[in-house]
Amino acid sequence: MLEKLPSVIGQALHDRRAGLGSIAFNLIDLREGTAAINVSSLAFGDHEAIPAQYTADGAGTSPPVEWTGIPLETGSVVLLVEDADAPTPHPLVHAIVVALPPKDGNLPEGALDDAELEGDIGRNSYLRTRWLPPDPPPGHGVHRYAFQVFALSAGADLPKTPGRESVLKAIEEHAIASGCLIGTYERSDGSIKIPASSAIAAGPAETPGV
Repeated sequence: MLEKLPSVIGQALHDRRAGLGSIAFNLIDLREGTAAINVSSLAFGDHEAIPAQYTADGAGTSPPVEWTGIPLETGSVVLLVEDADAPTPHPLVHAIVVALPPKDGNLPEGALDDAELEGDIGRNSYLRTRWLPPDPPPGHGVHRYAFQVFALSAGADLPKTPGRESVLKAIEEHAIASGCLIGTYERSDGSIKIPASSAIAAGPAETPGV
């Protein structure tokens, strides 16, 4: 959707970002005195690039995600995917899944487009109940996508298609463990970068003789 946006706009917004401090994992810090959930993907490692097939530049399917370390007293599991570098006041929501089984689990590739998904899909920032593929503005730089998993205690009351605010409220009141995997993606501005060392090596242009 944003691939045709002029790169000059992305460059102008380069320093305007929601920030990692605004994602749910950091906004509601559960790392002191709580269990840690390990979140991983077969498609990419932590702080590694998300393959284009899972973005707006490819098929746009949701990537595989798995999690381990869910506490025994968990009532349900929540997955929340946010773009920490969106040029917006708050992180852009790419996926919400609630009411996942209270145990170690996974979502296979394309699961967020599957009507038989085990769990309820919430609303992304475009108010759609599905995976929103990474689609950063050209020239805006690297975007960090946070795949966050939370274990909630029993009794968390969430609507069937929740938005970010209701999920944050449930996490704040009921979360007992959390984990986060960061995937990155960048859409180039299309320019060709010439290393400074190459320019120095070439030296000044010679003036033709007369």
